[in-house]
Amino acid sequence: MDKGNIEKSGRYEEYEGSVLDNRYVLEKLIGVGGMAVVFRARDMYINDNTVAIKMLKEDVASDEKMVKRFKNESRAESMLKHPNIVSVHDVSVKGEVKYMVMEFVYGMTLKNYLKAKGGPLSFEEITSYTMQILKALAVAHDNNIIHRDIKPQNVMVLENGKIKVMDFGIAKLPNAETVTVTDKAIGTVYYMSPEQARGKQIDCRSDIYSLGAMLYELSTGTLPFKGDSPVSVVLKQINENPVPPRHIRPEIPVGLEQIILCAMSKKPQDRFQSADIMLDYVKRLRANKKIKFSQLPSQSWMSNFIAGAKRIFAKKEK
Repeated sequence: MDKGNIEKSGRYEEYEGSVLDNRYVLEKLIGVGGMAVVFRARDMYINDNTVAIKMLKEDVASDEKMVKRFKNESRAESMLKHPNIVSVHDVSVKGEVKYMVMEFVYGMTLKNYLKAKGGPLSFEEITSYTMQILKALAVAHDNNIIHRDIKPQNVMVLENGKIKVMDFGIAKLPNAETVTVTDKAIGTVYYMSPEQARGKQIDCRSDIYSLGAMLYELSTGTLPFKGDSPVSVVLKQINENPVPPRHIRPEIPVGLEQIILCAMSKKPQDRFQSADIMLDYVKRLRANKKIKFSQLPSQSWMSNFIAGAKRIFAKKEK
């Protein structure tokens, strides 16, 4: 898992060597987060395969809201089978120890990778990672699952350059009660869509906005909005437009700036209307770094709307 952000805890290291449900041998504590700890483990039932065990911390294992979030994550990820999404193999929330069994991926979060690089990523990395994330989102959205927490902390970069999207803990699932977003990490406000910040209804375009904010950071090395408090950042997400990326780094391709600003449009109808549509534009940019898009989805949407309205009125006049 994330080798760039491992926090050790003597209490949880005591679990090393123990066996869960006579099946999973906990080999090594590899990470401690806000609500869970992660172990590298062996699955004795399946050829001693290496897996990752995500275990709820003892102090939150009895919290109904946290358990619901945990179950939400396991359900969402188990529904989605895609090379760019961390897969879930098993989950147990019945006993005192509540855990999830996931595929083991060795790498670091995109956030830590960006810190390690010490600045913006290369054009090749930005486009490659964005295309992979969009493919993962397209599959999730096709299954009516909205991630709601897309940020570089929830994206793993493997050593071979492959991307894995993870942590669907607050995802919006079809036909299910979802977890509120009030308990989310403070860092999340930096990528939150305006409609999500307002508590309004969201759809796949909210994930598009969050990806746009993340793409802004990968391209410029800075967040699109900063503030003295989470509330001040949220207000900027709602009311302000970001400084155009090329004002910060003039060497950023025009097409990349266009994609970022389109994805971060305040109104959902002005953004890319799906992950697949945005993916098409990123592919075209990757193929031609100097491309300048003559018409973005927001412009074509408005043109189509106006044209449609004219046709309706023309029929009425007849």
